[in-house]
Order: sequence, then structure tokens, then C-alpha cells
Amino acid sequence: MNMKSPFGIRLWILIIALILVAGGTIYGLSSAWNRVRQLETRLTSSQLESFQLAREVSRGLQSLNNSMLRYTLVREPQQWAQFDKSSDDLNDWIDDHDPSLNPRSLLTTEKERQLFKEINRAYDEYVSSARAVHSNAQPALVRSGQLAQLDAFNAQAERMRDLVRGLSDAHRAAQAGFIANATASLNSLRKTLMLSIVLLLALVAVLGWVIYRDMIAPLRTKLVHSQNLLERQEKLATLGTLTAGIAHEIRNPLTSLKARLYTLEKHLHVVPAARKDTNIINAEISRLERIVSDALSFARPADPQLETIAADTLLREIQGLMATSLESRAVQLVVESNPELLIRADSGHLKQVLINLVRNAVDAIEGAGTVTLRTRTTRTSLGGRETDAVILEVSDTGKGILPEVEKRLFDPFFSTKETGTGLGLPLAARMVEKHGGKIEFQTRVGHGTTFGVVLPREFKDSAGSAKQSANTKTGGAQANG
Repeated sequence: MNMKSPFGIRLWILIIALILVAGGTIYGLSSAWNRVRQLETRLTSSQLESFQLAREVSRGLQSLNNSMLRYTLVREPQQWAQFDKSSDDLNDWIDDHDPSLNPRSLLTTEKERQLFKEINRAYDEYVSSARAVHSNAQPALVRSGQLAQLDAFNAQAERMRDLVRGLSDAHRAAQAGFIANATASLNSLRKTLMLSIVLLLALVAVLGWVIYRDMIAPLRTKLVHSQNLLERQEKLATLGTLTAGIAHEIRNPLTSLKARLYTLEKHLHVVPAARKDTNIINAEISRLERIVSDALSFARPADPQLETIAADTLLREIQGLMATSLESRAVQLVVESNPELLIRADSGHLKQVLINLVRNAVDAIEGAGTVTLRTRTTRTSLGGRETDAVILEVSDTGKGILPEVEKRLFDPFFSTKETGTGLGLPLAARMVEKHGGKIEFQTRVGHGTTFGVVLPREFKDSAGSAKQSANTKTGGAQANG
């Protein structure tokens, strides 16, 4: 497969697009996966523990409040010792989780950190108020006046409860943010997967369509064309064999008739009416001989004697042969060609083909018109492979070809002319096929028709090499002679 062809370029573009989409998909999946891993790392026992800090502070404060209340009621040293130890433990725990004192604190949001710092400061004041109660030397009596000594402590306790509630709210906000972040990551991952799958499926579909359009469909068309061509060749071979047999059988009686007619003309030359009849019979015999000759040429076309010739020279010779005879019909024969284009062909056979095409072009013109002989180059498929080719075109300004006639244009013995044999175009096509070429045509009803004889192009270097090789063989043959 030629990667410089349009199909090769499109195929490479699709492959590169698939690689880019696959790379983008892998990158997106990797990024989403990293985010999920980060969430997984954050969603650990220690992270969950950070959501319970407010509860732990609240539980510790509740225990300290109860302990302080019992001490105030009874004023026993053991109760104070219990309170003092519990308050020191809670103080150490709070310091350990304070982000200003511990860089590895479990708290993540700024609001949580700020509230926990305030809790730490408020707790120090809370403990100070408890120590003030311890040092006021009040009696252990359960009286309202004595309980009033707990007012400052209770105020600090209330403050601590408010801060703890704030910390709980901050925990809930952090939890909500964490869940929202996790949901966003999962949504991003889902969208990335969906988009990647859609893009990959779309590109695969486009790639399959391009491959089908540029590879499978042309191969299928070529296969159908090859089958039709094979069937046509088989029919032509059968028809050629039959035609050759019939032509031989007809030729012998025609020869006898022509001989008898020649003898009869000698005896009837003095009778004008009889002479007119013999002329008609002679003309019809000649027409039958021409039909038989064309049929034999179609059935068994001679192999061409190929030589390198200039396409322009060939067209100029056709113009010289036919231009004068066409002037009486007000038809101009024009040549537009490149003198540097070379082909390998049998000059006689190719002249016969082009003369036939020019005659058909002239017959298609009603009144005055123009027949143009031109050459152009192209690159096309000949013999199953792409090659440089020269097209010898015969273009007319006639009435064009009807669609129902196009289908049978190259069928043997099909003709739209009253005196036509229907072998002109089939015989021309057989001759061109013997040259390794083909005949193409384009037509438009009311605007004219263009027939093109497509032949492999010959280049000067290869032509010179072929000529030198032929001269070498000729010299060798003479030496051997």
C-alpha cells in the first residue's frame, strides 16, 4: 500500500488520531485514578478520627465538669487530684491535636484549625478557673451561695461547649467537602471513561468506513468488473469461433458468385438495364466481403508489431488522411497534442482504430461541427497495475449517445447505422486491448462525445534503451548470418 496516496494519508491521520485519543484517555484515566488514590489516602482511620475530635473534647469536658462538681460539693483532695489528672490528660491531648503545636495534626480545613486553636486557648482559661475554685478555700456545703462560686467555671464550660459545637459543625462541613470532592472525582472519572469510549468507537467506525470505502469497495468493484470482463471475453471467444466458421463458409460462395458475375457481365454489357443490376449485385458482394473481412479480423485479431512512435505524429497523419474528405461535410478536423508524448504501438492498427473513431464522430455531427484529436497524460490502471499513460482522444460536437445505446456500444453486430456492420467499435477495442490499453468514452446528449484510447506511456530513456537493445540483437543476428 502506497502511504503517499490519498487513502494512505487518510489512514495515517486516523491512526495518529486514534493514538492521540488513546493517549488522552490513558492520561485522563491516570489523572482520575490519582485523584481517587488521594481520596483513598485521605479516607483512612486517622482521617475518620479527625471527624471525632469534637466528640472527644466534649466527652472529656463532660467528665471534667462532673469531677469539678463533685469536688466543689465535697472538697475532698482525692476529687481534686482526679480532676487535676484528667485535666492534664485532656490538655496534652488537645496540644497534640493543635495544628499550631503539631504540624501533623489530623485537621485539614482552615476553619477546623482555627476553631481548635481557640479551643486550646479557652481550655487553658477553663483550667485556670477550675484552679481558682480549688484555691478559694470555700466550705463544702451544698448551698446556693456556695454554688455561685461555680459561675465563672460554668461560663467557661459553656464557652467550651459552644466551641466544641463549632468544631462539630466544622467537622460536618469538612465531611461534606470531602464527600463532594469524592463525588466530583468519581463523576470526572465516569465522564472521562464515557467520552473516551465514545471517541474510540467513533474513530474505529470512521476507520472502518474509510478502509471499506478505499480498499474493500474498490476491490469489490474490481472483482465485479473482472467477472464481467471474463464473461465478456468468454462470450467474445465463443462468438469469435462461431464468426470465423461462418465467415469462411460465406467467403467460398461469395468467391463463386463474384466469378460467375464477372462472366455474366461480359455477356450483358450491351444491355443497360442488366448492367445496372450487375453493378448493384457487385456492390452488395463487395459489402458482404467487407463484413466477412471485419468478422475475421474481430474473431482472430493479428498481434500488433509494437514500436515507439510519437502520439502527435500519429494524430497528424490521421489529420492529413481525412481532413480533405471532411471539408465537404463542413466538419473541421483539429489536432491539439504534445509532440513529446511517446507510446509503443502498431502504427497501422492504431490508425485503423482512430480512423474508425473519427468516422463515428463525423457521423454523429449534424451539419457543421468540429472533431478534435488531442493527447493528454494521466495515471491509471492498465493490466491490473497503476502506470503512466497517454490518452489519444477523439472529441466531437455531435448529438451525443443515448443511455440505452451506451449499454450496447461495444456489443458485436450492434449498430445504429443502416449500413453499419456493428463491428467497428468491438474490433477497435480488441486491437487496443492487444496493445495493453483500453478505450474509454464520455458523452452528454446534445453536447457531443469523447472517445479516449488509453495506452502505456513510453519515456525517452526507455525508448532509447529499447532501440539500442533492438539494434544489438539485429547486429548479433547479422553476425550469426
